[in-house]
Amino acid sequence: MNEQPQEQQTFIYRLIIYITGFLLFCEWLRPLESVTNTNDVTIFFIYAAFCFFISFLQIQWFLSMPLKLLGMAFIIDGLYIGETIFTRNWFSLVYDQIIFNAQVIQTREWWQMTPLFRSLLFLILLWLMSYLLYYWFIVAKRMFVFVLMTLIYVTVIDTFTVYDGKWAIIRTFILAMVALGLSSFSREMDKEAIPFHGLKKAHLWALPLVVIIMFSTVAGYASPKPDPQWPDPVPYLKSATGGAGPGGSGVVQKVGYGENDSRLGGSFIQDDTTVFTAVADGDRYWRIESKDTYTGKGWEDTLEEPTTIVSPDNIPYETFSEDVEVEEQSAFLRMTRAAEFRKLVYPYGTKSVAMVSQDYNIRLHENTGEMDTLKGESEAKWNEFAINYDFPSFEYSQLREAGSEDPDYIQDRYLQLPDNLPNRVKNLASQIVEGEDNRYDRAKAVESYFSSNGFEYSTTDVPVPRENQDYVDQFLFESQLGYCDNFSTSMVVMLRSEGIPARWVKGFTGGERIDTTQSEDGEEVKNVYEVTSGNAHSWVEVYFPDIGWVPYEPTKGFTNNADFYTEVETEEDDSAASGQDAEPPETNMGNSQEMEDEQASQSQGALGGNSDQSYTWIWVLAGVIGIGGTILFFTRYHWMSFLLIRRYRNNQDEETYEKAYQYLLKVLEHKGIKRHPEQTLREYARVVDRHYQSNDMRRLTNDYERLLYRNEHQSARWPKVTELWENLIKKALS
Repeated sequence: MNEQPQEQQTFIYRLIIYITGFLLFCEWLRPLESVTNTNDVTIFFIYAAFCFFISFLQIQWFLSMPLKLLGMAFIIDGLYIGETIFTRNWFSLVYDQIIFNAQVIQTREWWQMTPLFRSLLFLILLWLMSYLLYYWFIVAKRMFVFVLMTLIYVTVIDTFTVYDGKWAIIRTFILAMVALGLSSFSREMDKEAIPFHGLKKAHLWALPLVVIIMFSTVAGYASPKPDPQWPDPVPYLKSATGGAGPGGSGVVQKVGYGENDSRLGGSFIQDDTTVFTAVADGDRYWRIESKDTYTGKGWEDTLEEPTTIVSPDNIPYETFSEDVEVEEQSAFLRMTRAAEFRKLVYPYGTKSVAMVSQDYNIRLHENTGEMDTLKGESEAKWNEFAINYDFPSFEYSQLREAGSEDPDYIQDRYLQLPDNLPNRVKNLASQIVEGEDNRYDRAKAVESYFSSNGFEYSTTDVPVPRENQDYVDQFLFESQLGYCDNFSTSMVVMLRSEGIPARWVKGFTGGERIDTTQSEDGEEVKNVYEVTSGNAHSWVEVYFPDIGWVPYEPTKGFTNNADFYTEVETEEDDSAASGQDAEPPETNMGNSQEMEDEQASQSQGALGGNSDQSYTWIWVLAGVIGIGGTILFFTRYHWMSFLLIRRYRNNQDEETYEKAYQYLLKVLEHKGIKRHPEQTLREYARVVDRHYQSNDMRRLTNDYERLLYRNEHQSARWPKVTELWENLIKKALS
């Protein structure tokens, strides 16, 4: 039988089957937001649809290629490039990106590839897939392989990642039935040489297929299903490899705020999705709740009751007493759609929340500080609100003299430990606090222990405790690798083992300062912070009698932003002042005229008789020196940079390179681009490049880290490195 030519295929049939194939391909893109660092996959959906459309129209290659290249250029420009598109600087930046990433690929340092280049490769992949799938769907009419691959992909992603593929599997089944049915129908038409003109009876031919698909879908979804006959493959694989101990691969979760902390451990997938923005006087920790009961595997909240309904105008929850010095401040928070929790995010010392409607209330969990946000009687998300709070300042002497006599309810709730806690955890805690005679210094010793004993902060390759292994014990004595949950839980457990009440707290760190804003009257300037899912954090609160709960930050690489100060008492030197006033009159005895003449003659002898003129020159010289010093001080970075550029061009050694990089950090901080304590060099480099719309800082930091951590000599790249350094210095000082 002669195969019916493709030209005889109707436009409607090809369109339906091609759209079906494209929707199947979309199921490959949906999990990207859950399993990768991709913030928004919408742009990739749009470009994929554009490429599929061009391929479907079968435009000549000399037209389709420029169109797809143009679309790719606009996407890359909108996402990453600040220069005007298709200008000389624009092409120069793209060229530098390609050269840099080509070098990274040659050295097999795949993790160093820039986001721009990774996105470029993915867009090229979408381009190629549009050609391949057009051939499979329209020309070959063989969709079974792609349908099977899609089903396998969705089920594997659903099983081994955080992506929920329940509805994806249903969608894939329906689309697969449509695609396979149409494809088989078309092949039979070709095989039997049946003409297909006008689609006059298409509804009669398609009706059986539609009925079968609908019946199969509804029956499969509604029918009773037996319990799983096979064990979950993830735990099975763990047990087959000896568990997720040190070096094992733990469960991978997506970073962010969650309510279930009963099973801690495992790695995290980073997520930079913005949760909320905050306008505040300074960097603040945003508290949500605390938990009291450590089980050996995680934390549970056994103090949920009592709860009371309170008005946002007056929140009666305090973590510290009235003896603590405070400063009245305010903040404004705006939540994004990514903030799915219905809880108040608040700083320490919150007194009230300003809401427009009177229908908003708060359900306060009095023991944990958790505040459910309500509208009427139902939990509801608050999109934006202002908070008035008293920011606390803790005095060192007051903390050291607080004593150790805790109320009974504090001891009953916040000294709990599991019965099977290993003794070596308690022994280590005793060794750490040995020699300290007050609660503050004992807690500070535990807080500081992690930063100087080989512990490392990481969200990847973090192990999960074995079945009979304690979470804290594993972290302290085996892995010494983890993130905030590991550090904070370990500190709470060690403090409790020493009889110091402590609790585990959850919320967000201050985020990244992205802007400043000024009040309408122009008298107050506040910072604007962007807080992402990656800023989800846990820390520690320690109880001090008559003071309350004081925050501590044990996580390596993070800094406690609570305010601590030392009370300085200044006493006037009354004895010196009274001694001068009580000088006996005998010391001024004698002829006053004789004394003045004698002093005048001595002055004229010493100054050559030109005392007035000499004093004038002294003041002029002092003024010139003062003005010159002031000018040099305020222009110090300009002339110092000029001298250092000449010096660094001639000295091509690693010590000079390291000093040059550190000097660059000082210049950038002087110009207002400050590196926060929790930022890595790579994160800070992204901030700098975003500010100057370039990628120079990332490239320079890449070379600096090679030198610092791998001892790689950079002499071969010295001219390029020097050029990058000079460009950044000039941009900062311009």
